[in-house]
This record gives sequence, structure tokens and C-alpha cells, in this order.
Amino acid sequence: MTIKEFQDFIRQKYYARDSQRGTPGTFLWFVEEVGELASALGGDDPDSKAEEFADVFAWLCTLANINGVDLAKAVEKYTVRGVNGFK
Repeated sequence: MTIKEFQDFIRQKYYARDSQRGTPGTFLWFVEEVGELASALGGDDPDSKAEEFADVFAWLCTLANINGVDLAKAVEKYTVRGVNGFK
């Protein structure tokens, strides 16, 4: 499954509810999932890590959807146009 296909899947399944919640509320859910990922990364359970990475990615797709951002196009910053330097 491509990034676009996954983002479209999340849109089809959750967009109505997510758009009603809005960006601020959705961002809070996203941050909560990032916190759960941080906890999982501190542990030794690879299944937990994978689950939390999936959750973070799904919520990122949700935020992108309700803000009109195509993530596949956004990552062209790295894949097509290139990025100069490092952070």
C-alpha cells in the first residue's frame, strides 16, 4: 500500500468524524499517540513499537486530511526536490 492509498483509506473511514473534531482536537490525539510511541520505544516489545508507529502514522494522515495536505506530495520535499543539509 502506498502513502496515498493509506491516506485515502484513513479519509474514507474517518474523515467525517475527524473533520468535526477539527485540527486542535485531532492534534491532541496525535500528540497522545506520539507519547505512547515514546513509551514503546523505551521498551523491548517489537509488536508494541510497530502498533504505536502505525497509530502515529494514521493520526498524521488524519491531520493531513482535515488540513488538505497530500502527504505523498509533501514528501517530495525529500524524494524529488531534495533537502540541503541536515537538521
